[in-house]
Amino acid sequence: MKFKQFAALPYRLREDDIEILLITTRKKGHWSVPKGWLIKDGTPQGTAAVEAFEEAGVRGAVAEKHIGRFRKRRLRKRQSVLCDVRIFPMKVRRQQSIWPEMEQRSRIWVSQRKAG
Repeated sequence: MKFKQFAALPYRLREDDIEILLITTRKKGHWSVPKGWLIKDGTPQGTAAVEAFEEAGVRGAVAEKHIGRFRKRRLRKRQSVLCDVRIFPMKVRRQQSIWPEMEQRSRIWVSQRKAG
């Protein structure tokens, strides 16, 4: 597939359970994960880390290998394209109270059962 995006799946351990961080999309307010186009001269993992900070205000360790993927229609230069999104797990080490897109998105920690 020609068009690719890279996503972070931010997670943390809480009381013997795994919690996943979800964010709202800007336009429709749907729950999703932080994702974006490959950053110039960057890696897929680096892109996932940057998107996690910009969109969700979290920092942590991104795994080397992706754990899943999905396809999504996205706008690219005003054209609708089918995009392959690869998901990299990210163990959250810090959560900021202020982050770049905080005015545009909400975030919520949910149990892995609820996230699925």
